[in-house]
Amino acid sequence: MSYRLPFLFLYLLISSGISLQAQISTNTEIGNTGFSKERLNRYDQFLKGEVKNGRLPGAVSYIVRKGETVHEASYGYRSLAEKSSMEQNDIFHLMSMTKPIVTAAFMMLYEEGHFFLTDPVSKYLPQFKDLKVSTDVNAGIDGPKEPANKEITIHHILTHTAGFSHGLGGTKLDNAIANALYRQPQANIESRVNTLVSLPLIGQPGEQWYYSASPDVLALLIEHFSGMTVADFLQKRIFDPLEMRDTGYNIKKGSQERWVPVHNKNEKGEMVTSAQQLPVEGNTVFGGTHGLFSTAADYMKFCRMMLNKGAWEGKRYLSPKTIDIMTMNQVGDLYEADGQGFGLGFGVTTDVAESKSLGSVGQYYWSGAYSTFFFIDPKEELIAILMTQVQPYNNYYGTIMRQFVYQSLID
Repeated sequence: MSYRLPFLFLYLLISSGISLQAQISTNTEIGNTGFSKERLNRYDQFLKGEVKNGRLPGAVSYIVRKGETVHEASYGYRSLAEKSSMEQNDIFHLMSMTKPIVTAAFMMLYEEGHFFLTDPVSKYLPQFKDLKVSTDVNAGIDGPKEPANKEITIHHILTHTAGFSHGLGGTKLDNAIANALYRQPQANIESRVNTLVSLPLIGQPGEQWYYSASPDVLALLIEHFSGMTVADFLQKRIFDPLEMRDTGYNIKKGSQERWVPVHNKNEKGEMVTSAQQLPVEGNTVFGGTHGLFSTAADYMKFCRMMLNKGAWEGKRYLSPKTIDIMTMNQVGDLYEADGQGFGLGFGVTTDVAESKSLGSVGQYYWSGAYSTFFFIDPKEELIAILMTQVQPYNNYYGTIMRQFVYQSLID
């Protein structure tokens, strides 16, 4: 029966070849990006399913690797109330994705020698002298206090370690802070910062990482050092040079039809356009915490400049060394997320194994309260952006975006 062996071998060889060919064709790379079409299709189908099942009203995805577009797609509706289709160039509330842009702008002024990171903020803003710290955050604004044991520095402000709050922590003091900052009228950024410093700190400066309204202080310092409003400074130094034409604190009249309103689930659990919306024009508080509108394409330009060590299309915005300190962990073990740290304006991955997710050491990222997400991975030369407009915020979509994007990377 030995005469059958060559035929068996030939059969196995052919079978293996067919199998290998099938594997290669289903994992065909997208250009020279190292991304598998088949694997990235999982992400595409997931987002379509989220829209179909009423968990997202619509979304925009944009992924770039090694300078090439990997994925650029829109899903579902811009507005469920109007049944208008989501388009790639639609305009979103960035909310806290404002923070990285304002931080980058602030660091331009650092490079011009206006301050040291170790400077006390009171050197430039006298209202930061003699601040009080709550000793019982559950007692609210009127609870017991003690003097701050040190001055708040610019580094504290950049790293959310100053002891300020964003009003999101759920304590009685947090709730009072949120009410004072965001539910009471504020004329401009100086008004909002003055309100912030009139309230007790939640902890001593430098002794905790606590998500905060500190980037508003950066915005006021930009105005102090530059002599311009934050809106004008960003326009001149970042938006115009990067050709981010749809980014700003107000949406131009001719572009407002591209605005994506925020959505939420109603009492029946159905996704609907929210009854209350933030204004798209007439905004005068040019903040560092939130406030900017943008598109995925505009935000990608900012991210590509950051990934390219501060330069883009022949123009330099920041030095590589400045990008380095912005995107390294600056807070030791104060940041409590496993495998993560915090730089100057960005979360930073410090240990992939500890993070229990796909990624690279040195990846940096942030997100926004209306469910916008991005990350930049210098090791893989990779940027991913996902934008939708849903409240309340849940990091589920930011986490699963990374999972789908990284599992699609095969080279």
